[in-house]
Amino acid sequence: MATSVATKTAWKLQEITAHSSNVSSLVLGKSSGRLLATGGDDCRVNLWSVNKPNCIMSLSGHTTPVESVRINTNEELIVSGSQSGSIRVWDLEAAKILRILMGHKANICSLDFHPFGSLVTSGALDTNIKLWDVRRKGCVYTYKGHTQPVRCLRFSPDGKWVASAAEDHTVKLWDLTAGKLMFEFTGHTGPVNVVEFHPNEYLLASGSSDRTVRFWDLEKFQVVSCIEEEATPVRCVLFNPDGCCLYSGYQDSLRVYGWEPECCFDMVLVTWGKVADLSICNNQLIGVSFSQSTVSSFVVDLNRVAKSGSVLPGLIKDERPLAQPTPPGSSLRRIYDRPSTTCSKPQRVKHNSESERRSPSSEDDRDERESKAEIQNPEDYKEIFQPKNSITRTPPRKSEPFPAPPEDEPVTVQEAVKPSQAVDIQTPLPNQENPDPVQRPPIASSTPVTRAEPAVIPAARNVPIGLKASDFLPTSVDSAVAINDLSVVVDLLNIVNQKASLWKLDLCTIVLPQIEKLLQSKYESYVQTGCNSLKLILQRFLPLITDILAAPPSVGVDITREERLHKCRLCYKQLKNISNIIKNKSGLSGRHGSAFRELHLLMAVFE
Repeated sequence: MATSVATKTAWKLQEITAHSSNVSSLVLGKSSGRLLATGGDDCRVNLWSVNKPNCIMSLSGHTTPVESVRINTNEELIVSGSQSGSIRVWDLEAAKILRILMGHKANICSLDFHPFGSLVTSGALDTNIKLWDVRRKGCVYTYKGHTQPVRCLRFSPDGKWVASAAEDHTVKLWDLTAGKLMFEFTGHTGPVNVVEFHPNEYLLASGSSDRTVRFWDLEKFQVVSCIEEEATPVRCVLFNPDGCCLYSGYQDSLRVYGWEPECCFDMVLVTWGKVADLSICNNQLIGVSFSQSTVSSFVVDLNRVAKSGSVLPGLIKDERPLAQPTPPGSSLRRIYDRPSTTCSKPQRVKHNSESERRSPSSEDDRDERESKAEIQNPEDYKEIFQPKNSITRTPPRKSEPFPAPPEDEPVTVQEAVKPSQAVDIQTPLPNQENPDPVQRPPIASSTPVTRAEPAVIPAARNVPIGLKASDFLPTSVDSAVAINDLSVVVDLLNIVNQKASLWKLDLCTIVLPQIEKLLQSKYESYVQTGCNSLKLILQRFLPLITDILAAPPSVGVDITREERLHKCRLCYKQLKNISNIIKNKSGLSGRHGSAFRELHLLMAVFE
């Protein structure tokens, strides 16, 4: 039976102490969204199941801190790179070291598995990119061209290219078969932290410390669009599985982008801090971050997040291949052609140095013997990694979505319980010397859970049901405005923007003059908050306001209707003033140009 309990859009799932020293890297499995690998200054790689407290497996063998980790598509292998430049490939199902790859002379900054071949690519502080054949235990080729450390590497969905992002402000595209640079994308003005291929189309996204996300056409080799944000550097990006939108992780927020034209479909406040990786499972986005030895995981319910309308019906439900032909007009670019079995072998190219074609030595064998995969939690290990000869594997990807907590914070629930407890306890006290303290709180606490939506409770109800945030919002906002400090207003609006149902006409009349000030502020974060609040008001109240103002006069005296009409006239006048600001700023090509253009369309009624 469906529950009426309202849930949050985003919430913190778990916090664990992942290593005995600082965490230096972490990554999510992209297939299940439930497998987490962490690398630490203790030179270990630890494996976790998201939302479970105990480590599944600990991988030892590195002699310096683990700077980068990556899980392959099937979630059967992990590759890890250390400060010394050594790379280790681990077989998770067999719980053993598979390969040790040596060749880089500095910290490993980035790694990626080929989507269906036995290849691994690595980027390092030495600015080089190497392509490794895991089966042959050797380097196939070294790509040189970057002048600063390589921060991110990604294979294309068809396995023919590698995209690299570096601190030299460039994104490069490499052809694996020809062993050469195909194109260099320039335009970022800061270090590029992440690149990601569109799952279907010839499209590449890159995120940078210059606080922009750029989209690149891989047929015409030109920029498609650039989304400029003011908040913080772009830390990670991830395309929706059907390719309808891009999720971008910032400090304490998730943004949902489209690129033709560039626009921000939605923004969700998430208190994850420096988010390091994103993954999607069961229409939930999982984000992970780390600070010192602690790793935190967060969930965003994508059912409650606005996305593009270009989702292909049944694509995920029917589990059809992502490369299915798309309806006419839904794609502007070529679709990746995935081979049915394995990729073509990269062209044999002359090695760059003797060290890359050396045969395995006894030193390598010793390192492999000293590298261990220790199973810490046999139950979880067996659940996730059954023997390879089993008929089916049962990884966490088959599990249910993570349950969302109640919309109200725990402190609010406790406050709601107190009035009910008073009603329950006052009557029996004269007849009970020792009222049972154990049984009563559960009875009282069940009230706010089963009646989480006060709006549906009849007005004649006499029993107290607790405090509602909406009851205090107008007063709180009035107080914030009286302080005459826009920073206080911004903090309050950032909270209210997370729950659209809190907005009422009373609140709009108080907030709209403040929004007008925010939109003209020199502080970019103030402008962004003003845009978000104005968008909510326009979507929820503009149709109501215009309908009420257009309605014929009522017969007789209706005080409630007159009050509503007065509020609508006041809001309309304020929105009219704001529309002039929006119109003037909609032509901007700066950081908020796309946001102002979207608001300008919503306010077309004022033209």
